[in-house]
Amino acid sequence: MPFFKLHSMSFAAIVVVLTLAAQRLAAAAGTSAHLHVYMHDVLGDSAVIVAKGPRGVFGNTVVMDDVLTDGTAATSAAVGRAQGQYMVASSNGGFELMVNMNVVLTSGPYAGSSVTVMGRDDTGVAVRELTVVGGTGQFRMARGYVLWKTVRPDLLELDIYVNP
Repeated sequence: MPFFKLHSMSFAAIVVVLTLAAQRLAAAAGTSAHLHVYMHDVLGDSAVIVAKGPRGVFGNTVVMDDVLTDGTAATSAAVGRAQGQYMVASSNGGFELMVNMNVVLTSGPYAGSSVTVMGRDDTGVAVRELTVVGGTGQFRMARGYVLWKTVRPDLLELDIYVNP
């Protein structure tokens, strides 16, 4: 009987070690990605106000279908689209936005995949962080974050860090 207990404890230990090793291999196989793009958010063109708030700008809602490029110039190579919405979510007179969007990639190694992003954009801060909450294609069930900077009012720089 003691041999059986020792043997089953050894077996349990081996199962735990093999499970941990398999998890590490799976994590190593799912490599992370860093995407660096520029989002051309041109109000009145690729971004349209679809709802006006009841007082001031609070509640204003914009729907966007912005071009994503690999450089700051509008003529830079297009790599995808930022499709979604943002609204002014602060009633205190600030310009804080709630952003929901899909980063749809149309060229490069991730063409056909998308990353879903949402979060708070406090435009008064130099670098904001939004959350990657999922994706499609190579980014199915992805998690991560976006560092988001305003270059000028119609141009944002996005560094997207994704763990597929």
